[in-house]
Amino acid sequence: MSRFDAIDLARLLAPDVLQAVDFEAELSVLLDEFSARYPEFSAALESEPVMKLTETVAYRTALKVAAFNDGARSLMLAHAGGTTLDHIAAAMGTARQEGEADDSLRARAQLAWEALSTAGPTGAYVYHALSADPRVRDVSVTSPVPGTVAVTVLSAEGDGSAPADLVAAVEAKVNADDVRPLTDTVAVQSAEVIPYGVAAVLTIADGPDPEVVRATAAGRLAATVAAAHRLGGTVSLSALYAALHVEGVRSVDLTEAQAIAAEDHQAPWCTSSSVTVGGGHV
Repeated sequence: MSRFDAIDLARLLAPDVLQAVDFEAELSVLLDEFSARYPEFSAALESEPVMKLTETVAYRTALKVAAFNDGARSLMLAHAGGTTLDHIAAAMGTARQEGEADDSLRARAQLAWEALSTAGPTGAYVYHALSADPRVRDVSVTSPVPGTVAVTVLSAEGDGSAPADLVAAVEAKVNADDVRPLTDTVAVQSAEVIPYGVAAVLTIADGPDPEVVRATAAGRLAATVAAAHRLGGTVSLSALYAALHVEGVRSVDLTEAQAIAAEDHQAPWCTSSSVTVGGGHV
């Protein structure tokens, strides 16, 4: 195990700096203040010019608060994107690779502090392997025996099998003199891909458009299998049922599926997925 455990940024609570966007509350405050200054004013008539002006001010204030919140989020690693994320990552000594997506850069930036160590922690090897080539999707690091380090690479292309040139690029990176401790022997290998298929038949309740329901379920399924395509990934039948059981579905019949609990050097890969609607509605 690495001494570094990446924080799940999606699970962080909303920061205190964010302000509530509440048009009605802002309007109420403005009307109360105006009424205090001008007691003869009555807010009973919506057609009053003062009412229209006050609503406009409240609305614009709400927009400014929302814009402030968006700006504040954009300066946080969890929410930053584009060139703003480039600047945040640069402060951590991490530059975007050619064609690299925001999520990948964000993950590498989180690992950047691990890369400062030359003692060979797991996180350092992961960081350098991910930084070796933009085709690297995922990395696992294990030590079968003391002094030996096995780095497994999952490619972002195809089924995830890493081609020879990608393995060589990672191997060169993690074996550099300023990365690998003298006492470590590092070997790099491609991930072992575990193929599987998913086929499901949905029973749709009366009312909803069956094709809309089917497409929604298929989209959820695609997202679920994509998330499982990682080293040590898990494919559980319960997760497949949950993904397919969207609003409008009465029941799900998985006609093809298998539970997979991949090891650190393995990654599940969905070779085919089929979602169809059964003959009758319920």
